[in-house]
Amino acid sequence: MTSLRTGTGAGSGRGAAAPLTVLPLQGRPGVCLSGSCDLDTRHALSAALGVVTGVPGPVVHLDLSAVAFLDTAAVAALVQASAALNGQGRRLLLHDPPYSLRKVVEMFPDECAALEVAA
Repeated sequence: MTSLRTGTGAGSGRGAAAPLTVLPLQGRPGVCLSGSCDLDTRHALSAALGVVTGVPGPVVHLDLSAVAFLDTAAVAALVQASAALNGQGRRLLLHDPPYSLRKVVEMFPDECAALEVAA
């Protein structure tokens, strides 16, 4: 698996956003995201979640420890990916989500019920 990288740079006129980087996890099926998941990186997140849903195995791990921010659309995309895996009898297990994801889940518990965070 190759890494995906996108985002805006300092010369884009919108400020320096952290690019979204996707790398395979070592030792378990899944990926590690790094950067921010927002309007500027929405396409990269969509591509990354396409990779995630294609990872074989009953549990797919998504390490979010290096993600600085997830906007509400990114959380919705995670919910959709989790629901897609659940529909296949599989699970998406989120590791170390950022504060922004935890806050959205707190505000919209019913809409985010498909998300599962590792203890």
